[in-house]
Amino acid sequence: MTTMANLQPDPTPILACTISRDVQNFDLLIEDMEIELGESWGDLSFDDALAFFDQPDAAHLEFVVIAVDSEDETDLGRVGEIIKTAKANGIKVMLIANEVTPSALHQLLRLGADDFVPYPLPDGALHDSIERIRRGVPAPGMSYGDDSDAPRAPGFKGKGDRNGVILPVHGLAGGVGASTFAVNLAWELATVDRNAPKVCLIDLDFQYGAISTYLDLTRKETVYEVLTDLGRADLDTFMLAMQPYNEKLQVFTAPTDMLPLDIVTGEDIGRLLDMATANFDFVVIDMPSTVVSWTETVLTRAHVYFALMELDLRSAQNILRLVRALKSEGLPHEKLRYILNRAPKFTDLTAKSRVKRMAESLDIDLEVQLPDGTAIVTQANDHGQTLADHANKNPLRKEIQKLAKSLFDLNKATETGRRT
Repeated sequence: MTTMANLQPDPTPILACTISRDVQNFDLLIEDMEIELGESWGDLSFDDALAFFDQPDAAHLEFVVIAVDSEDETDLGRVGEIIKTAKANGIKVMLIANEVTPSALHQLLRLGADDFVPYPLPDGALHDSIERIRRGVPAPGMSYGDDSDAPRAPGFKGKGDRNGVILPVHGLAGGVGASTFAVNLAWELATVDRNAPKVCLIDLDFQYGAISTYLDLTRKETVYEVLTDLGRADLDTFMLAMQPYNEKLQVFTAPTDMLPLDIVTGEDIGRLLDMATANFDFVVIDMPSTVVSWTETVLTRAHVYFALMELDLRSAQNILRLVRALKSEGLPHEKLRYILNRAPKFTDLTAKSRVKRMAESLDIDLEVQLPDGTAIVTQANDHGQTLADHANKNPLRKEIQKLAKSLFDLNKATETGRRT
């Protein structure tokens, strides 16, 4: 009689581990790891991670997922040591960050993380990151390697053939038409002359940016990659993130996912503007209505800072608050050029009188008054077209066209004066 031994199946090898202070704080990560890896993953605390790398079970590890949040910023040294040890053992590192400051995020990425995914996890983001790691394809801007402390040459070298004019557009209240104005001003500048200037349109509203919608453009992942690593971005990456509109206008849309406005610093935005102005004659920027730390950078660099408003009390109050804030910080508030959108018709004398009284009470000049473009403007935006393409005889389009022409002529005269 032959005795058969009880054969136990080999335990499933651990291919990946999550490493965090408390993985229960990342419930979406748990769900996605189970979907992607089944039972082939484990969980480690920060305290246990370094010891585990020396265990036999770690031999099968393909990658680790290090999840951090704002509470972990006081312990970045230990997190950094885990990243370095994993890389030394040939283990790929994915970083998951929730409400971590940009400076802390940059510090961790420079230690050698192979990929980064924000938390809460966007749909499919973990799957895509795992695929990149397994194929050995680094995410653009994330390959810092182990030479993070080595000196680096500047990634961007401007051609030197442009010295672009920066024209930010800032809505002083919600719904005043700032994005519509920015889109159409950029297009009119790009088509103003037979020898039209090179124009780019940049959407810096990382949360509710509408430029891609108004021009029917896709939101490219490359935009996110550029924004999260502007300190190392170069011209090729910047231009790759842009999209052409009708072959005459280059557009840098808002990112695919909603991002915190402080994901970039003033220095980062300055670098973005350096790349743009060195390669374009006009740089039109759609600003978020919120004033953030890097608003100062844009205002300081701007040639003219357009502030859009309407004939209502909220716009008037916001102008007073904005000017007071700029004056208190010693910022160049004189660069503000106020534009009244949906201005009253010439025959509406009562409303014209209100406009005059508002300007006098606020001590401002309403240099440009744009007429109400009516529902046609909304239709153009919904169709992803400029007013020039959708309704070229619209009175709003004609006024923006005249403004673009005056800006072009002024810049041309200035450049001619410099040469002579």
